[in-house]
Amino acid sequence: MKIYVVDNGGQWTHREWRVLKYLEIETKIVSNDIDPKILLNENVDALVLSGGSPSISFEVQKLGRTSEYLEMGIPILGICVGAQFMALHFGGSVGPAKIPEYGKTELNIIENDDLFENLPKRFYVWENHNDEIKVLPDKFIHLAKSEYCNIQAFKHENKPIYGVQFHPEVENTEFGNEIFKNFIGIIKK
Repeated sequence: MKIYVVDNGGQWTHREWRVLKYLEIETKIVSNDIDPKILLNENVDALVLSGGSPSISFEVQKLGRTSEYLEMGIPILGICVGAQFMALHFGGSVGPAKIPEYGKTELNIIENDDLFENLPKRFYVWENHNDEIKVLPDKFIHLAKSEYCNIQAFKHENKPIYGVQFHPEVENTEFGNEIFKNFIGIIKK
């Protein structure tokens, strides 16, 4: 199995890569301007859209060809700005958070799903965001929230496309490896 990490300039892109390596997945980090045809030619099974420093509110152009990756028909996990871009691409709205989240935050699972399979309904995750998803696009299901951010996780209703606002790749997130394992399980289905 091959899962590539699309680098959106995030400080934790290498951690996403490292978690996948630890889970014995063939992976590499690729620039967000790589041609999707190259990814298809390399038989990539899935992508992780990394978090990043660009503000989705006014620096969306820094996310390169990410919109093209979302149309490739393969499983995708968007993290932080990757998730925000995903929501925006499919018709949702994103903007500055009323209360930006940094550090440890309690996540509340509101919809049972494969991404959070066998995990508690509440656990702590690591946050690092000024912007947030305000409205989910049509055909997306709201999966989790926190005290200050209503849309912490979501998925497409019939495509293997998932987004999380928090950072499952960092050690401060409880069950982060399990979330990646669950995503791998989704890819295998």
